[in-house]
Amino acid sequence: MESLDIETVDSAELSDPAFIEGLPGVGHVGKLAAEHILDQYDGTLVRRLYSHDLPPQVDVGHDGIAELTHLEFHAVETEGRDLLVLTGDHQAQTNEGHYRLASAVLDVAEEFGCEELYALGGVPTGELIEEYAVLGAATQESIVEALEAEDVEFREDEPAGGIVGVSGLLLGLGARRDVEAACLMGETSGYLVDPKSARAVLEVLEAMLGMDVDYASLEERADEMEEVIGKIQEMEQQQQANVPSDDDLRYIG
Repeated sequence: MESLDIETVDSAELSDPAFIEGLPGVGHVGKLAAEHILDQYDGTLVRRLYSHDLPPQVDVGHDGIAELTHLEFHAVETEGRDLLVLTGDHQAQTNEGHYRLASAVLDVAEEFGCEELYALGGVPTGELIEEYAVLGAATQESIVEALEAEDVEFREDEPAGGIVGVSGLLLGLGARRDVEAACLMGETSGYLVDPKSARAVLEVLEAMLGMDVDYASLEERADEMEEVIGKIQEMEQQQQANVPSDDDLRYIG
Protein backbone atom coordinates (compact mmCIF):
# COMPACT_ATOMS: atom_id res chain seq x y z
CA MET A 1 0.00 0.00 0.00
CA GLU A 2 1.14 3.54 -0.74
CA SER A 3 1.71 5.85 2.24
CA LEU A 4 -1.65 7.43 1.31
CA ASP A 5 -4.28 5.59 -0.70
CA ILE A 6 -7.78 6.77 -1.64
CA GLU A 7 -9.98 3.84 -2.63
CA THR A 8 -12.97 4.41 -4.91
CA VAL A 9 -15.90 2.45 -3.48
CA ASP A 10 -18.85 3.86 -5.41
CA SER A 11 -19.89 6.83 -7.51
CA ALA A 12 -22.43 9.55 -6.76
CA GLU A 13 -23.75 12.64 -8.49
CA LEU A 14 -24.15 15.47 -5.98
CA SER A 15 -25.65 18.88 -6.70
CA ASP A 16 -23.85 21.84 -5.09
CA PRO A 17 -22.77 19.72 -2.10
CA ALA A 18 -21.49 20.99 1.23
CA PHE A 19 -18.67 19.08 2.88
CA ILE A 20 -19.04 17.96 6.52
CA GLU A 21 -16.10 16.75 8.63
CA GLY A 22 -16.78 14.84 11.84
CA LEU A 23 -13.69 13.10 13.21
CA PRO A 24 -12.99 12.24 16.87
CA GLY A 25 -12.18 15.11 19.20
CA VAL A 26 -13.27 16.71 22.48
CA GLY A 27 -16.50 15.11 23.66
CA HIS A 28 -16.69 13.31 20.30
CA VAL A 29 -19.00 16.18 19.35
CA GLY A 30 -18.14 16.33 15.65
CA LYS A 31 -18.08 12.57 15.24
CA LEU A 32 -21.48 12.19 16.93
CA ALA A 33 -23.01 14.93 14.76
CA ALA A 34 -21.66 13.51 11.49
CA GLU A 35 -22.68 9.96 12.35
CA HIS A 36 -26.17 11.16 13.29
CA ILE A 37 -26.54 12.60 9.79
CA LEU A 38 -25.50 9.26 8.31
CA ASP A 39 -27.90 7.39 10.61
CA GLN A 40 -30.83 9.52 9.48
CA TYR A 41 -30.17 9.74 5.76
CA ASP A 42 -29.49 6.88 3.36
CA GLY A 43 -25.99 7.85 2.27
CA THR A 44 -23.60 6.06 -0.06
CA LEU A 45 -20.04 5.17 0.91
CA VAL A 46 -18.01 6.55 -2.00
CA ARG A 47 -14.38 6.72 -0.83
CA ARG A 48 -12.07 5.21 1.78
CA LEU A 49 -8.84 6.95 2.73
CA TYR A 50 -5.99 4.79 4.02
CA SER A 51 -2.82 6.41 5.34
CA HIS A 52 0.38 5.56 7.18
CA ASP A 53 -0.38 8.66 9.26
CA LEU A 54 -3.32 6.92 10.91
CA PRO A 55 -2.66 4.62 13.91
CA PRO A 56 -1.03 1.27 13.01
CA GLN A 57 -4.00 -0.96 13.77
CA VAL A 58 -7.06 -2.70 12.47
CA ASP A 59 -10.60 -2.05 13.67
CA VAL A 60 -12.75 -5.08 14.51
CA GLY A 61 -16.44 -4.92 13.63
CA HIS A 62 -19.44 -6.50 15.36
CA ASP A 63 -19.06 -9.52 13.07
CA GLY A 64 -15.46 -10.04 14.18
CA ILE A 65 -14.03 -8.97 10.84
CA ALA A 66 -10.85 -6.89 11.10
CA GLU A 67 -10.26 -4.01 8.68
CA LEU A 68 -7.32 -1.66 8.31
CA THR A 69 -8.15 1.65 9.97
CA HIS A 70 -9.27 4.34 7.52
CA LEU A 71 -11.49 7.38 6.98
CA GLU A 72 -14.76 7.23 5.04
CA PHE A 73 -16.55 9.65 2.72
CA HIS A 74 -20.33 9.30 2.33
CA ALA A 75 -22.46 11.01 -0.31
CA VAL A 76 -25.78 12.11 1.21
CA GLU A 77 -28.91 13.63 -0.27
CA THR A 78 -31.18 15.57 2.11
CA GLU A 79 -34.32 17.63 1.65
CA GLY A 80 -31.92 20.58 1.72
CA ARG A 81 -28.36 20.55 0.44
CA ASP A 82 -26.52 17.50 -0.81
CA LEU A 83 -23.63 16.56 1.46
CA LEU A 84 -20.29 14.80 1.40
CA VAL A 85 -19.67 13.57 4.96
CA LEU A 86 -16.29 12.51 6.35
CA THR A 87 -16.23 10.15 9.33
CA GLY A 88 -13.69 7.91 11.00
CA ASP A 89 -12.40 6.66 14.32
CA HIS A 90 -8.97 8.28 14.27
CA GLN A 91 -6.95 11.34 13.37
CA ALA A 92 -3.31 11.54 12.32
CA GLN A 93 -0.54 10.92 14.84
CA THR A 94 1.92 13.63 13.79
CA ASN A 95 1.88 17.28 12.76
CA GLU A 96 3.02 16.38 9.25
CA GLY A 97 0.37 13.67 9.11
CA HIS A 98 -2.40 16.13 9.91
CA TYR A 99 -1.30 18.26 6.96
CA ARG A 100 -1.16 15.28 4.60
CA LEU A 101 -4.59 14.02 5.66
CA ALA A 102 -6.20 17.47 5.48
CA SER A 103 -4.81 18.01 1.98
CA ALA A 104 -6.07 14.61 0.83
CA VAL A 105 -9.50 15.29 2.35
CA LEU A 106 -9.71 18.59 0.49
CA ASP A 107 -8.75 16.81 -2.74
CA VAL A 108 -11.73 14.45 -2.34
CA ALA A 109 -14.03 17.36 -1.46
CA GLU A 110 -12.95 19.17 -4.62
CA GLU A 111 -13.46 16.00 -6.67
CA PHE A 112 -17.14 16.02 -5.65
CA GLY A 113 -17.55 19.75 -6.25
CA CYS A 114 -17.73 20.92 -2.64
CA GLU A 115 -17.16 24.67 -2.40
CA GLU A 116 -18.56 25.03 1.14
CA LEU A 117 -17.10 23.22 4.15
CA TYR A 118 -18.10 22.71 7.79
CA ALA A 119 -15.67 21.16 10.26
CA LEU A 120 -17.41 19.98 13.43
CA GLY A 121 -15.95 19.63 16.90
CA GLY A 122 -16.14 20.49 20.57
CA VAL A 123 -14.53 23.09 22.80
CA PRO A 124 -13.91 22.07 26.43
CA THR A 125 -15.19 24.14 29.35
CA GLY A 126 -13.68 21.94 32.07
CA GLU A 127 -16.98 21.82 33.94
CA LEU A 128 -20.47 20.42 33.55
CA ILE A 129 -22.78 22.80 31.68
CA GLU A 130 -26.50 23.16 31.06
CA GLU A 131 -26.70 25.75 28.27
CA TYR A 132 -24.81 24.60 25.19
CA ALA A 133 -23.37 27.45 23.13
CA VAL A 134 -21.80 26.86 19.73
CA LEU A 135 -18.56 28.69 18.99
CA GLY A 136 -17.44 29.41 15.46
CA ALA A 137 -14.50 30.28 13.26
CA ALA A 138 -14.68 30.97 9.54
CA THR A 139 -12.60 31.95 6.55
CA GLN A 140 -14.79 34.86 5.37
CA GLU A 141 -16.71 37.67 7.01
CA SER A 142 -19.89 36.76 5.12
CA ILE A 143 -19.84 33.30 6.72
CA VAL A 144 -19.36 34.84 10.16
CA GLU A 145 -22.40 37.04 9.62
CA ALA A 146 -24.55 34.12 8.44
CA LEU A 147 -23.55 32.00 11.44
CA GLU A 148 -24.07 34.85 13.90
CA ALA A 149 -27.65 35.01 12.63
CA GLU A 150 -27.99 31.41 13.90
CA ASP A 151 -26.63 32.38 17.35
CA VAL A 152 -23.13 31.01 16.77
CA GLU A 153 -20.70 32.90 19.00
CA PHE A 154 -17.35 34.22 17.81
CA ARG A 155 -15.04 34.87 20.75
CA GLU A 156 -11.59 36.37 20.42
CA ASP A 157 -8.81 33.93 21.35
CA GLU A 158 -11.25 31.04 21.80
CA PRO A 159 -10.69 28.19 21.73
CA ALA A 160 -7.46 28.85 23.60
CA GLY A 161 -4.50 27.69 21.56
CA GLY A 162 -6.44 27.72 18.29
CA ILE A 163 -8.15 24.86 16.45
CA VAL A 164 -5.79 21.91 16.13
CA GLY A 165 -5.93 18.79 13.97
CA VAL A 166 -7.81 18.25 10.74
CA SER A 167 -10.66 20.61 11.70
CA GLY A 168 -8.32 23.59 11.95
CA LEU A 169 -6.31 22.68 8.87
CA LEU A 170 -9.42 22.29 6.72
CA LEU A 171 -10.09 25.98 7.38
CA GLY A 172 -6.49 27.09 6.92
CA LEU A 173 -5.71 25.01 3.84
CA GLY A 174 -9.26 25.37 2.52
CA ALA A 175 -8.94 29.16 2.51
CA ARG A 176 -5.85 28.83 0.33
CA ARG A 177 -7.98 26.89 -2.16
CA ASP A 178 -10.81 29.46 -2.06
CA VAL A 179 -13.13 27.07 -0.20
CA GLU A 180 -15.72 28.77 2.01
CA ALA A 181 -15.08 27.09 5.35
CA ALA A 182 -16.31 27.26 8.93
CA CYS A 183 -15.69 25.32 12.12
CA LEU A 184 -18.63 24.77 14.48
CA MET A 185 -17.60 23.85 18.02
CA GLY A 186 -20.13 22.87 20.64
CA GLU A 187 -19.27 23.69 24.24
CA THR A 188 -18.75 20.52 26.27
CA SER A 189 -17.27 19.60 29.62
CA GLY A 190 -14.68 17.46 27.87
CA TYR A 191 -15.21 14.63 30.34
CA LEU A 192 -17.78 12.54 28.47
CA VAL A 193 -19.12 11.80 25.01
CA ASP A 194 -21.60 14.66 24.66
CA PRO A 195 -24.77 14.16 22.54
CA LYS A 196 -26.27 17.44 23.81
CA SER A 197 -23.35 19.40 22.40
CA ALA A 198 -23.62 17.43 19.15
CA ARG A 199 -27.28 18.41 18.92
CA ALA A 200 -26.43 22.10 19.40
CA VAL A 201 -23.99 21.87 16.48
CA LEU A 202 -26.49 19.98 14.32
CA GLU A 203 -29.16 22.61 14.92
CA VAL A 204 -26.86 25.21 13.37
CA LEU A 205 -26.15 22.95 10.39
CA GLU A 206 -29.86 22.24 10.04
CA ALA A 207 -30.56 25.95 9.65
CA MET A 208 -27.60 26.62 7.36
CA LEU A 209 -28.16 23.69 5.00
CA GLY A 210 -31.94 23.34 5.02
CA MET A 211 -32.00 19.86 6.58
CA ASP A 212 -34.76 18.44 8.76
CA VAL A 213 -33.00 16.54 11.53
CA ASP A 214 -34.73 14.06 13.85
CA TYR A 215 -33.05 14.20 17.27
CA ALA A 216 -34.81 11.24 18.92
CA SER A 217 -31.76 8.96 19.09
CA LEU A 218 -29.54 11.80 20.33
CA GLU A 219 -32.08 12.57 23.05
CA GLU A 220 -31.91 8.94 24.18
CA ARG A 221 -28.13 9.14 24.38
CA ALA A 222 -28.42 12.46 26.23
CA ASP A 223 -30.68 10.80 28.82
CA GLU A 224 -28.05 8.10 29.29
CA MET A 225 -25.39 10.77 29.71
CA GLU A 226 -27.51 12.53 32.35
CA GLU A 227 -27.65 9.30 34.34
CA VAL A 228 -23.86 9.01 34.22
CA ILE A 229 -23.45 12.65 35.25
CA GLY A 230 -25.88 12.12 38.13
CA LYS A 231 -23.81 9.20 39.40
CA ILE A 232 -20.60 11.25 39.10
CA GLN A 233 -22.14 14.12 41.06
CA GLU A 234 -23.40 11.69 43.71
CA MET A 235 -19.91 10.22 44.10
CA GLU A 236 -18.40 13.70 44.39
CA GLN A 237 -20.89 14.62 47.11
CA GLN A 238 -20.09 11.45 49.02
CA GLN A 239 -16.38 12.13 48.79
CA GLN A 240 -16.87 15.68 50.07
CA ALA A 241 -19.00 14.38 52.96
CA ASN A 242 -16.23 11.96 53.92
CA VAL A 243 -13.45 14.56 53.97
CA PRO A 244 -12.28 14.81 57.62
CA SER A 245 -12.48 18.20 59.33
CA ASP A 246 -9.50 19.91 60.97
CA ASP A 247 -10.74 18.65 64.35
CA ASP A 248 -10.77 15.09 63.03
CA LEU A 249 -7.18 15.43 61.92
CA ARG A 250 -5.89 16.44 65.39
CA TYR A 251 -4.27 13.81 67.53
CA ILE A 252 -2.62 13.49 70.91
CA GLY A 253 1.04 12.65 70.72
